[in-house]
Amino acid sequence: MSPQVETEGLVYRLTCYFKDPIRRNTFLEKSSIYLILFFVFLVATIASPVFIKARNILNVIRLASILGVVTVGQTFVILGGGIDLSVASVMALMSILSANMMEGKNELVLPVSLFCLGVAILIGLANGLLVAKLRIPPFITTLGMLLMVQGFRFIYSGGMPKGSIPDDLRILGRDLFLRIPVATWICIAVGFISWLILSSTTLGRSIYAVGGNRRCAYLSGIKVERVQIVTYVLSSFWAGFAGLLLTGWIGVADNWLGRGYELDSIAAVVIGGSVLTGGKGSVWGSLAGALMLAILYNIVVLLGLDVEMQRIVKGLVIISAVALYRRLSVR
Repeated sequence: MSPQVETEGLVYRLTCYFKDPIRRNTFLEKSSIYLILFFVFLVATIASPVFIKARNILNVIRLASILGVVTVGQTFVILGGGIDLSVASVMALMSILSANMMEGKNELVLPVSLFCLGVAILIGLANGLLVAKLRIPPFITTLGMLLMVQGFRFIYSGGMPKGSIPDDLRILGRDLFLRIPVATWICIAVGFISWLILSSTTLGRSIYAVGGNRRCAYLSGIKVERVQIVTYVLSSFWAGFAGLLLTGWIGVADNWLGRGYELDSIAAVVIGGSVLTGGKGSVWGSLAGALMLAILYNIVVLLGLDVEMQRIVKGLVIISAVALYRRLSVR
């Protein structure tokens, strides 16, 4: 078959595909986040010449990568029909614990990091048990956990963070590999692993089923409570990991590290096409949402606008994204 005939055949098949309104709208719904992301990138490039400079781009993707790791964990919870407001508090706890216990010693980075992640897992396990076993609403559970972890941080640190961050931990937050931030490579790996879990494992299919219809999932033989617990453990684990990355980037301990990431991660998941009722969404869409938020925040700063404009921009983007997905779903 000649190349011309193959090309004409491909064009014909694509034309037939997009003539079907259901297929066309499904394609638009799944790809709209990436089209909007490309549009936002173009607008940012035009709005400020500084945006496209290498140093600024590195800062944007580094910020997006750390937010992306938190967002991946939040995606698991939201797909399962829950929500996790404690992620930012977990991130700050990782900062306080790591700085105080590592004391600037490189040889302590691995054991202390594993200990910190173990603490994060325990927090996620507590969230999951309260939601799944006691049937406490996720919003109330994770809000209460946020306050308890915050209180523990201030008691542990006495209100004044102590210790210092070793150079080996700062590598994760600041260094480059093949001219790309190490944090970005880590985020890509986290996204790929999570995508495999959701798309190719029984656990992934169970999460979608529980979020889509808890009752039907239970009648289908799925261990609903176990699935819910796992989603909260994964969310807290990735939040803890992101806290270590952010600590390495900033280089100091901070009792308020990651403040606002709980809402930003939820916003990124929603912008990426997930629905808060659960059962619908993807990891890659959530990561695209995180990158879009990072670009929007960056351009607000570059344009010299008031920082409070970030809140306005965030609200407009969330409302617009939800309205778009709702419109496409209805069609």
